[in-house]
Amino acid sequence: MKNMKKSTKTDFATYAGVTAAFLIMYALQRGGHLTSSISGQLVPICCFIVMAVSLNLVVGISGELSLGHAGFMSVGAFGGIIAAQSLAGVIPSAPLRLIVALVVGALCATIVGFVVGVPVLRLRGDYLAIVTLAFGQIIKDLINCLLVGYDSHGLHIVFNISGLKSINDLHLEETGKAIIKGAQGAVGVTKIASFPAGFILVMITLVVILNLVRSRTGRAIMAIRDNRIAAESVGLNITKYKLMAFVISAAMAGAAGALYGLNYGSLVASRFDFNTSILVLVYVVLGGLGNIWGSIIATVVLYMLPEALRQFSDYRMLVYAIILILVMLVTNNAQLKSLLGKLIPHKKEAAGNE
Repeated sequence: MKNMKKSTKTDFATYAGVTAAFLIMYALQRGGHLTSSISGQLVPICCFIVMAVSLNLVVGISGELSLGHAGFMSVGAFGGIIAAQSLAGVIPSAPLRLIVALVVGALCATIVGFVVGVPVLRLRGDYLAIVTLAFGQIIKDLINCLLVGYDSHGLHIVFNISGLKSINDLHLEETGKAIIKGAQGAVGVTKIASFPAGFILVMITLVVILNLVRSRTGRAIMAIRDNRIAAESVGLNITKYKLMAFVISAAMAGAAGALYGLNYGSLVASRFDFNTSILVLVYVVLGGLGNIWGSIIATVVLYMLPEALRQFSDYRMLVYAIILILVMLVTNNAQLKSLLGKLIPHKKEAAGNE
């Protein structure tokens, strides 16, 4: 352990901390010591931790502002639901079907992320933010026009662009079942998501993101963030590395979306609107750009905060907003930063200890 690099120790501390938190909460859940409200939030919290950590790869580590992360989550959610529902007769095992759904959700989001990323990542700053925001809205509208069902002949898919078509236009057999009903969303979903599955997905995300950041590719991504011109002058392919971070982030968001979608009996596309993207961005910013631990803690605290403030009734969102402002003021306080600087060893000393 003494010869281990400081970054490696930090990574192992992150894995150990998340594992310890999971074991404590899982034991409390199994023992019946958690309220139904808190138990119901465990899977969504895992999903949004994955969302925040993956978005941090784009915003914090890559240095690009993306406002369409909820779009990738929605693609993964409905892709995972379609896979899980249509394979129910072929794969009776719920855990195995969940794994397939997560993989399908990640693959769907990866494809969409690549298609969107190739033209979009040539933009920078506000232009990139506006285009990704538009992408998220387009995805939501497309899902609202989607009719999907399955029977013995396989999947039946119809795009109801005109708004005049219905489930009858899928021409399903009597034994067939509709999965997505346009604006009504996915209905009659079999809930197979679980807290252990959420923990495993969080750990996979952490392993992928942290190893990417420590790798040569991660150093190239951060070099592009710090000085694009200098990175390009030494031969780094700017578009390639930015696209790599963007697609990996989209894949993680897609898997989180699949888990999220399979945690509810019904799901509508409006749940993945602009506000969801902003919410995840708030988790990243308050946790600290490029700070993985910060993203995890901020997500857990801020996701549970509205529920904890429910006793304030109509004023709880006002209190929530005030708390967000106070947190921003504290984290950007120069005196507090200088105090932390005295408590934390200097960077040069830390580098020497590595």
